Amino acid sequence: MERVLMKGNEAFGEGAVRAGCRHFFGYPITPQSELPHYLARRLPEVGGLYLQAESEVAAINMVYGAAAAGARVMTSSSSPGISLMQEGISYIACAELPCVVVNIMRGGPGLGNIAPSQADYFQAVKGGGHGDYRLPVLAPASIQEIIDLIVLAFDLADKYRNPVMVVGDGILGQMMEPVELGPAPEVTPPPKPWATTGTLGRKSRNVVNSLYIEPEELEKVNLRLQAKYKQVEQEEKRWEEYRADDAQVIIVAFGMVARIAKAVVDSMRMAGIPVGLIRPVTLYPFPDKPLAASASGAAKAFLVVEMNAGQMLEDVKLAVCGRKPVHFYGRTGGMVTSVAEVEGKVRDIWEGLK
Repeated sequence: MERVLMKGNEAFGEGAVRAGCRHFFGYPITPQSELPHYLARRLPEVGGLYLQAESEVAAINMVYGAAAAGARVMTSSSSPGISLMQEGISYIACAELPCVVVNIMRGGPGLGNIAPSQADYFQAVKGGGHGDYRLPVLAPASIQEIIDLIVLAFDLADKYRNPVMVVGDGILGQMMEPVELGPAPEVTPPPKPWATTGTLGRKSRNVVNSLYIEPEELEKVNLRLQAKYKQVEQEEKRWEEYRADDAQVIIVAFGMVARIAKAVVDSMRMAGIPVGLIRPVTLYPFPDKPLAASASGAAKAFLVVEMNAGQMLEDVKLAVCGRKPVHFYGRTGGMVTSVAEVEGKVRDIWEGLK
């Protein structure tokens, strides 16, 4: 096992290579540009293809083509760039093609800034583009977890024939941590008999399409998609619990903010306040079960902490379902939540429970 110091954006790239990704199409935008830079060097080393597209719109449509041909393919961008990809992502979802999209989120709305943010939560988990479609969404909280979850993202994409999104923020993309890398695995993606690889060896051609003129046909497609999403919701919820078993105040946070929340849990425990953390690893499907269990158990209050104006907050409230109060603390515009700020909010909640 080799221990390597690696930047987050580079880890996204290395994880993709280890997952068998051999095609990347993208366009530079801060704070994710190191990811395509890394793959521009790394993919040719393993016989892969890197191509810088002329725009984010072009990049996602190149992904569409490579995915239709059966390739393991990825793109990446940051907030406004992901917005430009939404039409193509909707097409890919309707065509039921597997691919991975990485979003290193930055401050918004608008052109915003290049500071870290989590304000693309709605865009990621609610579809983002037009029509009734969903993407499984993974949210790593460490550089090591980036490697692991990118591999999972490609596996989920192939399993469900669906785009998968992995979200981080500017901190996660730019920070460096040691990661453990074993020998590169031999990856054999599953057979893709539906891929548009030509008619040699078969009698009929494959067609990949997202255009259905007749409403009856399009409804059949939508019903099939919704059945698939229901299966995802039943089988793919992932989360981490930290000192949550006996916690009376549960912090809910994802990504980098969850790391801040862990420090708060430890400091509050030392002060005699029973605080715990539930960290969603999948943002969609949202892990409502541990929150519902806590709401029916020891928890007396929940605190959602995000780098946005309160987006995951809505899913937490749905999971808690009014059984316990749900509080919120957030920073916007690229401002990073501090340990001291969250500690202050926890103390206020604790005092109100007495």
